[in-house]
Amino acid sequence: MTLSRRRRWFLLLLGGLLAATLLAGVAGWAGAAGSADPLPSWNPGAARDGILRFVRQTTDPASPGFVPPGERIATFDQDGTLWVEQPVYPQVRFILERVPGAVTTRGELERLAATALSGMPLETFRSDVRQWLATARHPRWQRPYTELTYQPMQELLRYLRAHGYKTYIVTGGGQDFVRVYAEQVYGIPPEQVIGSAGATRYGYDSAGRPFLTKEPRLLLNDNDAGKPEGIQLMIGRRPIAAFGNSTGDRQMLEYTKAGDGPRLAMLVLHDDARREYAYGPALGLPDTRVGRFTQELHDEARRQGWIVISMKNDWRRLFPFDR
Repeated sequence: MTLSRRRRWFLLLLGGLLAATLLAGVAGWAGAAGSADPLPSWNPGAARDGILRFVRQTTDPASPGFVPPGERIATFDQDGTLWVEQPVYPQVRFILERVPGAVTTRGELERLAATALSGMPLETFRSDVRQWLATARHPRWQRPYTELTYQPMQELLRYLRAHGYKTYIVTGGGQDFVRVYAEQVYGIPPEQVIGSAGATRYGYDSAGRPFLTKEPRLLLNDNDAGKPEGIQLMIGRRPIAAFGNSTGDRQMLEYTKAGDGPRLAMLVLHDDARREYAYGPALGLPDTRVGRFTQELHDEARRQGWIVISMKNDWRRLFPFDR
């Protein structure tokens, strides 16, 4: 072999080795991306392990607990489960700022809300909600409420959807209120939001165009037993995973866990006063009228095999803006 031929052969060999190295590197990067931690804001522990184990059981075709994609339904409470609810529910603040006045009971608040919204075109209401969300700031963090979602739950929503789950919000809050921002904030479209719903009336404006008007008549109180009732009405399937944080979510978790096969029921316990708030009164935490997590609920969770998520111990990172 002449020197020039040897040189050409050496260059071709070197080029092949470089190409193979580059391809191996790309494959390695792709593999690393594919195996990235799906729940990086969760600390190792029973809560995180329970989620990963449940998803493996229900999505592996070889698993005896495999669930067909059409039956993979996961329901989430919103206030206190997906975003901050203290010191007052965001929607309550929205109502009080629209019609300032002294409110001392839940009944007075409901009457105030009905009066304030009665006769309002639905599109006007939605516009008011969007404007309020753009300007309102939480008194503690001075940030928009839409920035105060829990990063671990956002990761959980994405992880479930990546494995064929359909995620729903099932909230005691107003259905029309939450539907304004749920898709942008949580990736959950309006048709997958179930909440307390008032009546609407069909009519025409002065130009003959049809529109809907809100009326002061409650159709669904989507709290307590109203949650499984709303799930049946709007979804028609029993969830196989449900997530909440208060006594208002108890019946939804009971209903979910009562089904056959693998089931996941989880409750967020707010026990982190430094990063957020601490309230119960379970485990001796301060009592509150907003998002109560009673000792009775905690005891039922232990009996029924529900997983209690400790905000303090199970969540490494709380908000998307945390570093």
